[in-house]
Amino acid sequence: MSYHANTLDRAITIRALKNYKAQQQRFACISLYDAQTAAIAQQQGIETLLVGDSLGMTVQGHTSTLPVTMEHMVYHTQAVARGNTLSFIIADMPFMSYSTPEQAMHNATLLMQAGAHMVKIEGGSWLVETVQMLTQRGIPVCTHLGLTPQSVNKLGGFFVQGKDHDSADTILEEAKALDAAGSDLVVLECVPEALATRITEAVEMPTIGIGAGRYTDSQVLVANDLIGLTEKPPKFSKNFLAETGSISSAFKAFGEQVRAGEFPSEEHCF
Repeated sequence: MSYHANTLDRAITIRALKNYKAQQQRFACISLYDAQTAAIAQQQGIETLLVGDSLGMTVQGHTSTLPVTMEHMVYHTQAVARGNTLSFIIADMPFMSYSTPEQAMHNATLLMQAGAHMVKIEGGSWLVETVQMLTQRGIPVCTHLGLTPQSVNKLGGFFVQGKDHDSADTILEEAKALDAAGSDLVVLECVPEALATRITEAVEMPTIGIGAGRYTDSQVLVANDLIGLTEKPPKFSKNFLAETGSISSAFKAFGEQVRAGEFPSEEHCF
């Protein structure tokens, strides 16, 4: 597994991300919410940034992502875009902001105008029409399968998804359907490593793993987990600040270890 230098000398594009996958080069993603942290990520060569609705829990103190609004997401996307001009910025569409293709179109437009390069939506094959509508009109889409935090009440909590044969096959087929519909990236959250590997091999779009094992095309961590701010960090995260001593060096180490295939290790997998 070869990997590229950890400095950004030009803006990252979808084409660059797809080239990384084609060349089997991993890339890094950090979920963050403000200009200063975004600037540090750019300085340390982090290719993609996710303005996550996880801010509901990390910044706002809620127990889930459900209270996050479009207004919140626009605000934080604008802040991240001011701090970072080279990394590729993905913005989450919050709970119930894309329940119909038309509603998704309206709200995705607001996030793109706020500085995002792509929007992210959670769900399976019911989103095919939405993905087609957005991508045909010039709005790139990142989909999200496995543990979908906006569905926490339906799922009954934060649990690993796709553990049995039937549910794993369903997630794989949904990934293929979204890929065919025009999805440009997919986040795989809290699924067994074997399933994430199958999906990564089956779809053209790059896969971004979080608790999805070692063999996705990219890895994402929430900045707060990455620098040890989370009181009870998830199994799949790692405190890079503890081993490096500064936020900038923690971001750099995360990027380097992802590209080299050193993170995640077996202890971070399901």
